[in-house]
Amino acid sequence: MAGRIPDEFINEVRNSVNIVDVISQYVTLTKKGKDYTGLCPFHQEKTPSFTVNEAKQFFKCFGCGKGGNVFKFMMYQENLTFPESVKAVADMAHIKIPEGVGGKTEPLSPLKKMYQDATEFYQHILLTTKTGENALKYAHDRELDEDLLEHFKIGYAPDNDGILLTFLKQKGYEDDLLRRSGLFVESKEGKLYDRFRDRLMFPLSDEVGRTIAFSGRRISNNSEIAKYMNSPETEIFTKSKLLFHLSEAKKAARSEGHLILYEGYMDVIAAYKAGIKSGVASMGTSLTDEQVYILKRITPNVIINYDGDPPGIHAAERACGMFQKANGFNLGIVVLPENLDPDEYVKKYGAQKYQGQVKAALTPIDFLLNRLALKFNLHNDREKLSFIDEAVQLIAPLNDPVAEDLYLGKIAKQTSVSIESLKVSVLRARRKLNRARNHQRQMQPVVAPTDFENNEPSQAINGQEVVETAENPALRRLLYLFIHSEEARNYLLDKNFLFPDSAYANLAELWLKYLDQTSTPTVQGFIDFVPEQFQGIIVSMEMAEMPEDYSKQELDDQLQALANSKIDEQLHQLLDSLQEAQMRNDEQDMLQITQKIIDLKRQKY
Repeated sequence: MAGRIPDEFINEVRNSVNIVDVISQYVTLTKKGKDYTGLCPFHQEKTPSFTVNEAKQFFKCFGCGKGGNVFKFMMYQENLTFPESVKAVADMAHIKIPEGVGGKTEPLSPLKKMYQDATEFYQHILLTTKTGENALKYAHDRELDEDLLEHFKIGYAPDNDGILLTFLKQKGYEDDLLRRSGLFVESKEGKLYDRFRDRLMFPLSDEVGRTIAFSGRRISNNSEIAKYMNSPETEIFTKSKLLFHLSEAKKAARSEGHLILYEGYMDVIAAYKAGIKSGVASMGTSLTDEQVYILKRITPNVIINYDGDPPGIHAAERACGMFQKANGFNLGIVVLPENLDPDEYVKKYGAQKYQGQVKAALTPIDFLLNRLALKFNLHNDREKLSFIDEAVQLIAPLNDPVAEDLYLGKIAKQTSVSIESLKVSVLRARRKLNRARNHQRQMQPVVAPTDFENNEPSQAINGQEVVETAENPALRRLLYLFIHSEEARNYLLDKNFLFPDSAYANLAELWLKYLDQTSTPTVQGFIDFVPEQFQGIIVSMEMAEMPEDYSKQELDDQLQALANSKIDEQLHQLLDSLQEAQMRNDEQDMLQITQKIIDLKRQKY
């Protein structure tokens, strides 16, 4: 493709999708009134401030300020250029891009391109070369067939300290980028060597599916060499923000209804082989708050399936606490028998039985109560009372009476204590908990709201500062009518009205140019026409839900309101000047300023 994408095609693509359907692939949206809300995918937040207006096909985050149409969302979310975003949305709508248009796809960053080349290189060695035959046999012995190797892009790094380096140098990569890539280690003399040798290579991808790191699994029996080796963190890879297989799992989550969190990538692969495609893993590292937030943004339905051994169970307990602290999750926990991890369980008992284990996932309280019971001898009254005391602490925060009765019934059966007595203990614990919460709230200092909480912050896009003007209802209403009503626009132009704010003036001028250049003008199309630094004004205006009906009297009133706001600004400046003159005891200056104030007030009233 070489030419510019025609406006008609852009409009066709935009009109062929529902922005709610597109954004729902990345964010869990909840309908509230006319709009949909969810957690913003562009910044971390606890309370949803991300809003999608289905009627107008716009999104807006009132936390970070980002907003726009479906193309803008894809540009932000997947770091695409505008032509790439049009192509991505066209692919979603199964619309073929005409030949000879669209421009060349924007190349990946050099580092991501290097990782793409390395992924293809390692996979080529594993699947098609004699050098990779031993590694391929190793993979097959572990029940990794060709379909799995292709899906997960698994490759092989030969036992050669310079094969990848030579390959990438032949591709034209410079030494500085090679050093920064994390694919090599450097000697004291400054010589580079391949970091991964004689390892099965598992690519680690970002949320879009592009490789940004590797994990290498040793295939030899040499116990002196680390069994697993991961890429170091780089400018494109932060371990705490990555979940293995996320780009594919989030697609499957729409049909399976949840994501399943595992400890390692072999567990994800075993689950995939068993027909469960929604698995992700935190790469054997402790779960992080960033990863919890990523999961929450995609779906509230998460199942934890860590290893069944004591360290895995302990990790699941810790993860439970993190998810409960984050709130808003419908959490399940799978505990496999015989200390087995998911990979071992699937190999021993098969896919069908494993799927049954997933369906029988425990609630967090069930899981924690079971763990708690193992700590005590329930045949001993003293330990039984300690168990009841700790169990009550788990149930007290619940605000679901049905769930409370369910768990208390189980505890009553375990301990031979009546439900009524247990309810009294829960009520006592709940009162104590509420008193502690109230005391904590009272002790917290009152902090003045920050600018970030009260105003939409400016953003920098491609080096340009996004314009976020001070909100003026009259200015916004006049721009809305200027764009939506030809009659109102002509009325304002006949009065030689010019928007006093430069950003609004630019938008009015751009709208007139847009009308000249398109036969079917729409606000959604205008967003793609205007420079990025002005798009936020249009989105905020559209999300304000203003009526299209108006009268000439309203136009005159809005114009007068603008004139009054300008007078108010001048009066404010004059009052400051008057105060300065009073401090200097300059009577002549005081008289002149006072006269100006009187004249301005006459204009206003």
